[in-house]
Amino acid sequence: MTTGDARVMTTGDARVMTTGDARVMTTGDARVMTTGDARVMTAGDARVRSAEMGESKCCTCQSARSEEELGAELDAILAEHRGEKSSLIQVLHRAQQLLGYLPREVQCRIARALGLTEAEVEGVVSFYHYFTRVPRGKHTVRVCLGTACYVRGGRKIVEEMQEELGIEVGGTTEDRDFSLDTVRCIGACGLAPVMTVDEDVYRRVSPPKAGKLLTGYRSKEA
Repeated sequence: MTTGDARVMTTGDARVMTTGDARVMTTGDARVMTTGDARVMTAGDARVRSAEMGESKCCTCQSARSEEELGAELDAILAEHRGEKSSLIQVLHRAQQLLGYLPREVQCRIARALGLTEAEVEGVVSFYHYFTRVPRGKHTVRVCLGTACYVRGGRKIVEEMQEELGIEVGGTTEDRDFSLDTVRCIGACGLAPVMTVDEDVYRRVSPPKAGKLLTGYRSKEA
């Protein structure tokens, strides 16, 4: 499977670790987590999610629906799994698919419904990179800080993106157009430094070029 330029191969030597009802398979840098119908695969931090639940939506995609409607749908999800501690990851996936992110108040509601402590829910949310506690933008900018990208100027690209977007790593712009993240490896070390915008991979990026790359994505929002 390819994610941008990253290739992921799983073999019979893979080791499997169980965490509640979640199964994590590791093969070198590749991890596969299956949760009911959901599957998350990461190569470094390049993530591909295929699931019958559909793709996770950014929070701005929910704007056409009222808070009351979203709250009622979340209540219905929690009612399906009330008292089922082992369903935590499945419920978190569905809640984030519905709301776009997992704010503290939502985590607290999930904890009460499943009979877990808030710390247990927070621990799972913070462990898996897929989950986010802050609203996400329409576009996600990821800058690689793997060894090859770092020594060829990856940190300067991060600084350029922070200045260009006016946010820190892990943040989202006020207009919710962009979120900024860093990743450990995208799998294109020979073309470092590398950054991505959504599923688009950009190679041999320089700080001046990095800022210009966002222009096309901004024009789509006009």
